[in-house]
Amino acid sequence: MEINALEKQINRFARIRMAHLPSAIEPLDNLSRALGGPRIFVKRDDQIGLGIGGNKTRKLEFLLGEAVRLGKKKVVTFGGLQSNHARQTAAAARKVGLEPILFLFGDDPGEYPGNLLLDLLAGATIHFTPMKTGVERLEKAIERMRKTALEFPDVSEEDTYIIPVGGGAPVGLLGYLNAALEIQKQAEEMNIRFDHVAVAAGTGGTVAGLMAGFRLLGSSTRVIGIDVGSLWVNFRDSIAQVATRTGRQIDPGISFLSDDVTLYTDYVGEGYAIPSEGCIEAIRLLARHEGLFIDPVYTGKAMAGLIDLIRKGTFGREETVLFLHTGGLPALFAKGDIILKGLTRR
Repeated sequence: MEINALEKQINRFARIRMAHLPSAIEPLDNLSRALGGPRIFVKRDDQIGLGIGGNKTRKLEFLLGEAVRLGKKKVVTFGGLQSNHARQTAAAARKVGLEPILFLFGDDPGEYPGNLLLDLLAGATIHFTPMKTGVERLEKAIERMRKTALEFPDVSEEDTYIIPVGGGAPVGLLGYLNAALEIQKQAEEMNIRFDHVAVAAGTGGTVAGLMAGFRLLGSSTRVIGIDVGSLWVNFRDSIAQVATRTGRQIDPGISFLSDDVTLYTDYVGEGYAIPSEGCIEAIRLLARHEGLFIDPVYTGKAMAGLIDLIRKGTFGREETVLFLHTGGLPALFAKGDIILKGLTRR
């Protein structure tokens, strides 16, 4: 499908434009030289505005477009204590005049640094709720969370728009169909071919949206997901299903199998939101080689994975890799003590 044709199809859907698009693509030449690997670029979705930025704004343009179209008054979503998605949802809801309600996994910490501070500044109602122990299928988790939310008196089917964890509903992932289109345009303008796009995979929605977008465009660009949490059973299968449902909003004949999903699962460390040694190294490398700050929950682990893959020779020296910076800066301040441990000042 031609770029203009896909753009026309995407524009059929309800959308409230809140992001500063297109986000910039910048070379990471210092990092590329330090690693002796392929040429690396970064796409700055951390700088697309709305509540300190981040990739979820692309999804929220379509999700809240639908919420407003349906006449909803409240928005509910879910996430970890330092959820970027929850923070951006709270900001986006306030932007369009809706009331944000957040279900955050874990006990009330009593202190509210990082994203929690911003959630409260936005006036979000926060329900701290235990996280289910053990992994489960993403689809079952989403339905379980929805049922749990509807048990609360401030949530109802009639006036509340419920956004799944990570904003991974197919209508929201139109935002990453649009991102694939945007990357393709920018690559043509820069006279560059991006062989790979690497991105953190939490719920996998961004991976799925990009996969569907590049497939619709007939692009050979390969999407690489780097799992940051080991949260879901049969994660590849879930991503393939979501990519299929997302793409079929445009082309009913599109289909993905789990084998179509490139997902690396070796960089989680001790668990979700626990910075690994590789994650901390990646945060420091990016700061000191490029003056670029990445976060300890998502982009730090994704970059750690990319760095390790480069060191292992996964990519050819002549290939070009685009790293999608999905944001998450507030969590850097919430976990500063871990990141600074053992760091020498000079």
